[in-house]
Amino acid sequence: MYLTDRSQPVQDGPDQDRRRGPGRRVAPVVLVLGTVSLITDISSEMVTAVLPLYLVTTLGFSPLGFGTLDGVYNGVSALVQLTGGHLADRVRDHKLLAGLGYGLSALCKPLLLVAGGLGSLGAVLALERTGKGLRTAPRDAMISLSTPAAHQGRAFGVHRAMDTTGAMLGPLAAFLILRAAADGYDAVFGVSACVAVLGVLVLVLFVPGKGRSSGTDEEDGPAAGPPVRVREALALLRVPRLRALAGCAALLGLTTVSDAFVYLLVQRRAGIGEEWFPLLPLGTAVVFLLLAVPVGALADRVGRRTVFLAGHASLLTAYALLLWAPATPGMPVLVPLVLGLHGTFYAATDGVLPAALAGLVPEHLRASGLAIVGTSQALARFCCSLAFGATWTVWGDGPALAGSAVGLLCCAAVAGLVLRPAGGDR
Repeated sequence: MYLTDRSQPVQDGPDQDRRRGPGRRVAPVVLVLGTVSLITDISSEMVTAVLPLYLVTTLGFSPLGFGTLDGVYNGVSALVQLTGGHLADRVRDHKLLAGLGYGLSALCKPLLLVAGGLGSLGAVLALERTGKGLRTAPRDAMISLSTPAAHQGRAFGVHRAMDTTGAMLGPLAAFLILRAAADGYDAVFGVSACVAVLGVLVLVLFVPGKGRSSGTDEEDGPAAGPPVRVREALALLRVPRLRALAGCAALLGLTTVSDAFVYLLVQRRAGIGEEWFPLLPLGTAVVFLLLAVPVGALADRVGRRTVFLAGHASLLTAYALLLWAPATPGMPVLVPLVLGLHGTFYAATDGVLPAALAGLVPEHLRASGLAIVGTSQALARFCCSLAFGATWTVWGDGPALAGSAVGLLCCAAVAGLVLRPAGGDR
């Protein structure tokens, strides 16, 4: 089993490439979807930036309790991705499913103002992640279907760069609101809800509708033909390369520590004050923003497998620095080093993984294929959050991080063998 980086999509032909305009590397729909993601991520990251501290210090959650909620935050999204991807292919309207997902997430933001216990917070976060799960595969399918196979990495890089601009502005907005508002957390949640509504409006008004997102004709494009059946979507797992990619994404996800835990570890190791905590995701976002497009273009040239594995090597180095930090208290460069490596990890993996699917999945099943791989990865990260939180609670953060680092090293070695290129592929 191996991943071929340069193969054309299963149903792509010369005529289809001409319709898409091979000379245009970034389609307009990619830019519009990037704008929607930028606005939505400002809203989401405002909440994400303050949530760990809010739960642990204000509501008094233990690391295990926070790990459970964080697992729910990611696990629900993973399960719903399969539904969102299949329904988008079945009704052949990616915009509709993406819009429902963005809308549901926006509706959940105000509910954070009234949720104060583990059960109510878990329910609200589960609904919010349901929205994310519904929208992710249809949105990425629109990006993939609007872009020639040779430029998938660049297109996803552009989208992720715009998405990350929102991830960069969100924590900054949360930081300013916390400093200015008397009821800081409530103000953050309220402003986040308003911004999320704006993102939904941009999607509804400016993203092309059914039959136009892929740049193909209504009669012969993905919008035509009988409804996609569940059996057809599940049959994708019989494709060896897609099965290998999904398996490796899950294997590496089992050792990928949640962002929230990474930021908590950085804060503890570097002795950062609580008022500065919301700015930590900003460091990751800046590096991600700067590297997303060039790293995506590099993946198109040298091979997506190589870049994907290199990204996990960056994450492993960040783990090593955090493990080493207790022996060097007050190390001034710890924060920028760890956050820089964390951002590099996302630049080399977040857009590269869906880009690698362009040559593996037929157009009429593109959202389903993206959902299968995304779900395998997200479910694994859900398990990692639970295990990491439990280990931290019982034995401390050091052993928890050491276990994740050793596991990541072993899993990356296995993934390197499974995804090895064949012949002249890189």
